[in-house]
Amino acid sequence: MSVKEKEKKDYSVDEQKGDEHQIILYNDDFNTFDHVIECLINICDHTPLQAEQCTLIVHYKGKCSVKSGTLIDLKPKLKRLIDANLSAEII
Repeated sequence: MSVKEKEKKDYSVDEQKGDEHQIILYNDDFNTFDHVIECLINICDHTPLQAEQCTLIVHYKGKCSVKSGTLIDLKPKLKRLIDANLSAEII
């Protein structure tokens, strides 16, 4: 089995087991606080206060976990965050 096949297999097993993952949002120099807050409210179902706090953490620390869940649940949210020009990944 090649490395790619093994990674692909591990990834599908991971999705099926429902292991917990996180979306990490990274700081950038072009998105406004208001845009990031609005995205977190609309995409990640944050309260306004939670979205504001995460935005401040991202600004000062460089990154913040903004959502946790299974890969199946997080993938569409990650795509929407990226489509909104935010820098994020699932870990």
